[in-house]
Amino acid sequence: MLVHLHVKNLALIQDIEVEFGPGLNILTGETGAGKSILLGSMQLILGGRIAKNMIRTGAPYALVELLFQIEDEKVQKELEDLEIYPEEGQVLLSRKILEGRSISRINGETCTVGQMKAAASCLLDIHGQHEHQSLLYPDRQLEILDAYGKEKVEPSKAQVREAYHEYRKCLQTLKELDTDEEQRNREKAFLEFEISEIEKASLRIGEDEELEKLYRRLSNSRLIMETLQTVHSLTGYNQGAGDAIGSAVRELSRVTEYDTELETLGNTLGDIDGLLNDFNRELASYVEDMTFDDETFYETEKRLDLLNGLKAKYGKTIEDILAYQEEQQKKLEDIDRYEERFREAQEGLERAKEKLEKFSHDLSEIRKDYSRTLTEKIVEGLRDLNFLDVKFNINFNRKKDFSANGYDDVEYEISTNPGEDLKPLGTIVSGGELSRIMLAIKAILADRDQIETLIFDEIDTGISGRTAQKVSEKMAVIGRSHQVLCITHLPQIAAMADTHFEIEKHQKGMETITEIHPLDEKESVRELARLLGGAQITDAVIQNAHEMKELAQVHKTARLK
Repeated sequence: MLVHLHVKNLALIQDIEVEFGPGLNILTGETGAGKSILLGSMQLILGGRIAKNMIRTGAPYALVELLFQIEDEKVQKELEDLEIYPEEGQVLLSRKILEGRSISRINGETCTVGQMKAAASCLLDIHGQHEHQSLLYPDRQLEILDAYGKEKVEPSKAQVREAYHEYRKCLQTLKELDTDEEQRNREKAFLEFEISEIEKASLRIGEDEELEKLYRRLSNSRLIMETLQTVHSLTGYNQGAGDAIGSAVRELSRVTEYDTELETLGNTLGDIDGLLNDFNRELASYVEDMTFDDETFYETEKRLDLLNGLKAKYGKTIEDILAYQEEQQKKLEDIDRYEERFREAQEGLERAKEKLEKFSHDLSEIRKDYSRTLTEKIVEGLRDLNFLDVKFNINFNRKKDFSANGYDDVEYEISTNPGEDLKPLGTIVSGGELSRIMLAIKAILADRDQIETLIFDEIDTGISGRTAQKVSEKMAVIGRSHQVLCITHLPQIAAMADTHFEIEKHQKGMETITEIHPLDEKESVRELARLLGGAQITDAVIQNAHEMKELAQVHKTARLK
């Protein structure tokens, strides 16, 4: 459950910390005191949008922190699936809001807003003032049904999603194949031309590198010849380096007999003479063998131009060109067996459709089974909320097309008065009635999801009198198995509080700030009197508030027995 809330520098809130208790936590206060800001701070943890004016004027940042005590093993398992591990049974969610950005953290570790939202959705469920309006949309109605039956619905929906993606893939394949004969003939002719052009070239891997090497040598043959002749002259034995070294060898040999240590130098110089002699012989042989053939140069240049032209069209290397040829060959073969492939694609689509039809049917049957139980639960919950003669039904229709969610289109129908036919929700219910229906649904889903903390923002919209009393009793019942935070204006609901908080706005110097503090028994009665009597709180109103509080306690005690 939510044990601690800390909000700092958010709109009218300067710095507040609240310790929430188990059961029903009621928050009341004057209109405009900042109740919506408090709820908005929690919405930020659920990934809510950040308004430009959200940070308190003059403050460098705003901060929201929610500390949860995890007691349910199922919730702990869901968190662990998200790689979130409670520390001493606690999880701290925080979001720091700065100019133009925000920083989210879970147990002190930075995370994305999406990760924060996923974690928060395991821990609390917020019902805002206008959320009940979503009940008017068929998609939301189907979503509620799926959430109620998720044990069996989710695995079945996974099968449908997979089958649907396969079906769409088959549709796309058939669409791509569905071309006219003239277009196929044009494509075939083009493929045959490309394949023929590559085949005629008789490509050999590595040939381009060999030709480029040969082309460089042939195109620079004159320069090579002149250079080699110069080198041969400089290192040869006709007034070149060879002559000089030969003379040096002879001179050194005259004195080696007088000093044995000179033999090593003499041997080295002799090796140099031998090496230079070998070099000159090889150089002379290379020059003698080197020829320049204009025809060879022309053929080499022509072949290189052909290869470079193919590279420009089909790939950067010969390997790429050959791979492209193979790819185009496969396309040509596919065109040649077009009729066979088209028939195979049609058969594949038919199989995919049959599979999708089966899985969608199975999903629909699972939904229908759960819809009967959910209908009974909703009727029971609505009767608890003063819909005494209510009838409710979940009507199934089939969509024209398949979707990743199956083919079901559901519509909630209701009759709130005796003798009235069942009609769609949006055609007969008021805002207050819709709010109560959503309350009944939230209570049902909360029991199945085991979400420990439920937050209701002014669930009392459009109700009063006996209906308000019924809503308060329902809230008290939910508070027995869940932690409930409820913002309300109705004394009937506030009287049921296990813990009562007052939110108030007041001046502090030149600033307006919002504060929240828990109320003891006496203060709670006085706040109930304010809700009952408005600005004029008489002794009679206070007495009435006392009685309301006592009756609420009697009702809660009776429920516990």
